[in-house]
Amino acid sequence: MTIAEPTNDTDSTGAMTTFDEPQEVLAVTDPTTGMAVIPETPTSHPGWAVAARILKAVGGAALSFLVIILAWQLIISGFKLSSFIARGPLDVWRYLTSSANASERSLLIDASFTTLRDAALGLVGGTVAAVLTAMIFTMRRGVEQTFLPVAMILRTVPLVAMTPLIALIFGRGLLAVTIIAGIVTFFPTLVNVSLALRSVPEQSIDLMRAYGASPLTTLKKVQWPASLPALFASLRVAAPLALIGALLAEWLATGKGLGYLMLQAVSMFQTDRLWTAVAIVTLASVILYNIISAIEKSVLAKYAPNASRDGI
Repeated sequence: MTIAEPTNDTDSTGAMTTFDEPQEVLAVTDPTTGMAVIPETPTSHPGWAVAARILKAVGGAALSFLVIILAWQLIISGFKLSSFIARGPLDVWRYLTSSANASERSLLIDASFTTLRDAALGLVGGTVAAVLTAMIFTMRRGVEQTFLPVAMILRTVPLVAMTPLIALIFGRGLLAVTIIAGIVTFFPTLVNVSLALRSVPEQSIDLMRAYGASPLTTLKKVQWPASLPALFASLRVAAPLALIGALLAEWLATGKGLGYLMLQAVSMFQTDRLWTAVAIVTLASVILYNIISAIEKSVLAKYAPNASRDGI
């Protein structure tokens, strides 16, 4: 970088400012040290930031999956598990890519899409229901004091015990799977978002009241942006749980998807299919986690920049 002969000027604080002729950089002299400081330039285009987040998410997913593969192989080798019951990463890869297993590969792909659809519906439905409930609890404390203990008592009932009852009431179709997958998403999201909505500094609430804002406006302008980090933290935890809920529903209720294939593989001792299904579920969990993390950074950078800078 070439800097032309500078001319000096003094601002109102006494700091010496250096100006360059066709300037690319504006250097400011620090009055305490006497050294020139070149301020950072902003990023040239917001698209670069989005691309960087996507690349970081892809790299994070790849690194996580690599660690899982290494741990998987080390456990098999360290405990000297028999090849009769255990399959390593290379065994699963050969099984998936072998031309002799084309029909099995197609079956696993179809089942995987079914499970991902079930988990996605449960995740979205449970999250929306939890956020709306948390908002109602925040605006109406009496409703929270009445229904939150009931919800927590219901949460103590094992999902395995609730699944047959839900299937009996709502049938063995998509609705039952969505409800079962949504239950495991609903409760952690409800607790975290409710706590975040109540944790907004009282000074911010008082300022909105002083300007005559309604409780709904305060919720929209102050409390909701402040709860976004907690919401995304809940989503990162709930996404793998939604997969587990979908697998459980498929196992006990619908007879479709990876859950049912895994049940068949156990009963018929199809070891290759079982380990491959487990690997697919693990990969899907890692990918979902990193996708949510990438979306979180983009949303927080726009709606909650202070939280984004703090790395929440």
